[in-house]
Amino acid sequence: MNLRHKLGSSNGNGSAGSVGWSAPVAREPEDFGNLSDEEQAFKESLFDRMVKTLDLSLLGGLGDREARSQIQQVCEAMMREESLPFNASVRQRIIADLQDEVLGLGPLEALLADKTVADILVNGTAPIYVERFGKLEQTKLSFSSDRHLLTIIDRIVSGVGRRIDESSPMVDARLKDGSRVNAVIPPLAIDGPMLSIRRFSVDKLTAQNLVEIGAMSAEVASLLEAVVRARLNVLVSGGTGAGKTTMLNVLSSFIPHSERIVTIEDSAELQLQQPHVVRLETRPPNIENRGEVSQRDLLRNSLRMRPDRIIIGEVRAGEALDMLQAMNTGHDGSLTTIHANSPRDALTRIESMVAMSGVNLPVSPLRAQISSAIDIVLQLERQEDGRRRLVSVQEVNGQEGDVITMSEIFSFRREGVDEQGNIIGKFSATGVVPNFYDHLKRRGMDPGLEIFQAERGIW
Repeated sequence: MNLRHKLGSSNGNGSAGSVGWSAPVAREPEDFGNLSDEEQAFKESLFDRMVKTLDLSLLGGLGDREARSQIQQVCEAMMREESLPFNASVRQRIIADLQDEVLGLGPLEALLADKTVADILVNGTAPIYVERFGKLEQTKLSFSSDRHLLTIIDRIVSGVGRRIDESSPMVDARLKDGSRVNAVIPPLAIDGPMLSIRRFSVDKLTAQNLVEIGAMSAEVASLLEAVVRARLNVLVSGGTGAGKTTMLNVLSSFIPHSERIVTIEDSAELQLQQPHVVRLETRPPNIENRGEVSQRDLLRNSLRMRPDRIIIGEVRAGEALDMLQAMNTGHDGSLTTIHANSPRDALTRIESMVAMSGVNLPVSPLRAQISSAIDIVLQLERQEDGRRRLVSVQEVNGQEGDVITMSEIFSFRREGVDEQGNIIGKFSATGVVPNFYDHLKRRGMDPGLEIFQAERGIW
């Protein structure tokens, strides 16, 4: 369908529930089904007639409900003029699809309204894939043409002041509900435009929710609350889709409401509930390749904004050096995430990122900075059964020679797989009492020495 760019950006109001961390349940996959060929052909014909009848440019100035009402009235009038063998439910489905095409994100709206969908993956005009409960599923929805998909992509990215074209064929953006969007178009995408949407829940997950779904134990939750309130620096590590941003949101919920928080992200995704939050977002270069504002620029500027806490959505490059310096110069209680397969790999990656800053630091002083700045590393993992789990909590002890020493405090111990493919295991203490325990006690945040006893475990 040839949708008009002048219609403006999507309202992006699909509600999302607790996606990503939820445990799989026994249920049939959602059947999002397409219209039949005859119904689809009539819908396209109806859309063409509606474009000639309605002044679609005026719909942008109306509220969503009023605009949808006008579209429905026009469609119903046109349908009455036709003698069609469609029942009432099919007619309503056609009208709803046309409303989504004009005001929303077309076939994506049905997926955005499903609370169980965690990821939406569009590969050109092929059927759309979704991730639900950690498993990929193919839907019956698809875009009618590359032009149709390009129009929806342009509507998404223009809504957050970004662009995508042949000169800039990759873009990161977000929906209004905070969902992360990545798009790649030709010539980089050989088989047509590609769109990936990572959903974020409107219903914010709490530490108690993660305990209830088996992502971590109650003992660990109480320890993490004490760690955040005592202003220790925390690094959240994990692979793609492991739940790092969700964990960062949970950790940030422990920050007292009296503190001033500055968040720095490539695409604003964090959902903080405190009243005094300053949200900063990077900006890509314009068509003249000027005007770029990186995370490193924002981090340096944030130090002049009198922050009590600095939260970086994810460290990816040279901003790692500025982050370490901030943590070591009075901005304690900072939180950030990093892509890594283990806590040890996370620290190694930070070393590599510091090298990207262009500052040539000797290995020993650099590792001294890392061991002094970061207190705790949390390792998250998305496992084969679709569950996201906190699989390791490790303390950064310090440096011995040129080696950063770490000790594991809690870990998830796998014991096997049941008949349904669910991983069997337990989360237990290792028996190591962390060095920061005395710091917690001095701050009045004593979680209790008994939680570190090795025999304690759940599941």
